[in-house]
Amino acid sequence: MIAAVCLGFFGATLALLGMKCTKIGGSDTTKSRLTVLSGFHFLLSGICCMTACSIYARRITTDFFDPLFVKQKFELGAALFIGWVGSVLCILGGLVFCLSASESFSL
Repeated sequence: MIAAVCLGFFGATLALLGMKCTKIGGSDTTKSRLTVLSGFHFLLSGICCMTACSIYARRITTDFFDPLFVKQKFELGAALFIGWVGSVLCILGGLVFCLSASESFSL
């Protein structure tokens, strides 16, 4: 989750620099490259967040259904579902960033 937050922060920073309405960031080619890079950051952030939420959900469910587990048992809560929805939205946002700048992106 820490990696997801850091990648999301850098993705948002790069997205602000890559916007066409800002004067920081250089030429249009540089801005489109920054936008694609921010899209990759958002994609990786969403994947990291989904991985962390899924690993924790797996741990909760295995502990819940284990009859030999005697400690306090937890259930899947709203935070996990919000994490999954947030990671899907982050992945979709990253795809939008990557695809929106791909037509003006030249190697």
